[in-house]
Amino acid sequence: MTQLDVLYRYGVPPTEPAVAAIARLREVYGVRKLEFNEAEKTVRIEYDATRLTEPVVHQLLRRAGLDVVETMPMFEPPAPPPPAKVPAS
Repeated sequence: MTQLDVLYRYGVPPTEPAVAAIARLREVYGVRKLEFNEAEKTVRIEYDATRLTEPVVHQLLRRAGLDVVETMPMFEPPAPPPPAKVPAS
């Protein structure tokens, strides 16, 4: 089993029927965990990559009625190193 996480930002908050449909996603074989962050309007999905792919997870959310706007990076990229100082000749 290969566990992967994907983070999506959504636009419009889900309706009550959409929330019920999203809750049923836990029954999909391979979906392990769903976490909503209402303040940031994101949903994090943990899934088994040997069973599902990221496009399939995305489509499951869209079909459930979630207004998925974009896929977000899970982590911020590291800051670039400061420029090296060139000694004056």
